[in-house]
Order: sequence, then C-alpha cells, then structure tokens
Amino acid sequence: MDLATLVRDARARAPHTLRIEVEVTDVAMARAAVEAGADIVLLDNMAVEEMRRAVEETGGRALAEASGGVTLESVRAIAATGVDLISVGALTHSAPALDISLELSAGGDEA
Repeated sequence: MDLATLVRDARARAPHTLRIEVEVTDVAMARAAVEAGADIVLLDNMAVEEMRRAVEETGGRALAEASGGVTLESVRAIAATGVDLISVGALTHSAPALDISLELSAGGDEA
C-alpha cells in the first residue's frame, strides 16, 4: 500500500480530533504525506538542507517536526530551517540513570 493510501485510510478511520503524523525520511515522502492529508510530518534523520527543502515543499500545509540525529549543537541550525517542532533526544539519552530498587516481603517474612 502506498503512503497516500495509508494516510487517507488513517484519516477515514480516526476520530476528527486526532492528528495524523507521518514519519518521513526525504522531501518526496514529506510532499506525499502532506498531499494525502497528514497533519504533521516528522522529518527523521534528515540533513539540515533537506529539512529546509521539506519545509518549503510542504508550504505550511502541515506541521514539520525535526527528529532523529538532533543534537544540542545542531538545534540552532535546525530551527533556522523553519520547522515547527524539534525533538531533541539528547535531553533524555544523556541523562544519568538512578538505580532504585524496592524489596517487599509477604506475610511478615524478613528479607
């Protein structure tokens, strides 16, 4: 099934309040998703210039979200492409983990 058919099928089955978001990896896919009625295109792992072209091609007909490969060092250049949203995984990927455990015993047994 092609992208346009998938988006139209999702639109037909989804409640009217649900947004349809499509993850795309190139400009042609972004254009196809928007033309089919997607509300949001997730520009996944695209180079900055390719994101800029995708934003231009979609012409504000859908929100454009940059995701994948976004770093704190590249976020300013990505913002300059005109995307509406930016997902920065580095905020959670590099956060230190805290190891917490909880031990319970049943029936008054000591652990």
